[in-house]
Amino acid sequence: MKLIVCHIAQRGRSSLFEQAEELYVERLKRYATVERVHFRTEEALFAFAARQRSRTPLCTVLLDAAGKHFRSEQFARWLGALEDSGRQAALFAVGPPDGWSPKAHGEAQLSLSLGPMTLSHELARVVLLEQIYRAFTILAGHPYHTGH
Repeated sequence: MKLIVCHIAQRGRSSLFEQAEELYVERLKRYATVERVHFRTEEALFAFAARQRSRTPLCTVLLDAAGKHFRSEQFARWLGALEDSGRQAALFAVGPPDGWSPKAHGEAQLSLSLGPMTLSHELARVVLLEQIYRAFTILAGHPYHTGH
């Protein structure tokens, strides 16, 4: 499965969190292909999403404080079901500072919350990548999740 992790911000990546992002992208390589993309506007993100070509429709997931809350095991089951359904790609997007538009919510398949607190874009991407990695290790029966 291909995972596209993107964000909308006026500035690009911060070197403060880059090493942590790279750690999880590297770990995820055994489970999925990961692409990271920065956009300046919501419109640019959805134009990019529309250009993605594959046999199956792209699954778009918006990170939003008001989105669905998952425990790690539930998120793993959701991701596993997505993969088992034959989906070839999923796009996870950290939104604009003012939040997602109603149109964006209408185009997405899922709004996902990482918790009730507001996180910086950089930190949200690290938490998201770690949770995606954790989900794949849960599905694989790897001891990462249980700490053994």
